[in-house]
Amino acid sequence: MKVKLLFFASLREQLGSGGEEFELPAGVATVAALRAHLAGRGGAWHSALADEKLLRMAVNQDIVKPGAPIKPGDEIAFFPPVTGG
Repeated sequence: MKVKLLFFASLREQLGSGGEEFELPAGVATVAALRAHLAGRGGAWHSALADEKLLRMAVNQDIVKPGAPIKPGDEIAFFPPVTGG
């Protein structure tokens, strides 16, 4: 199942990419599982997406909790928390 991944702000800089089309491996059905899978790529991926990093996630432009399910065609965004002034 294909999804679209988007990375914003410092994540985009760390990963050197604003996003990608991604084929989900079997067993990756939640945002948390996707994050863990991507962190498993190692290097900058692990540094940017490791569990101890505070990140926000959205599916189809709706902020979600880590256990949120993902389905084919979804757009999943990862971004650091932001503050306004």
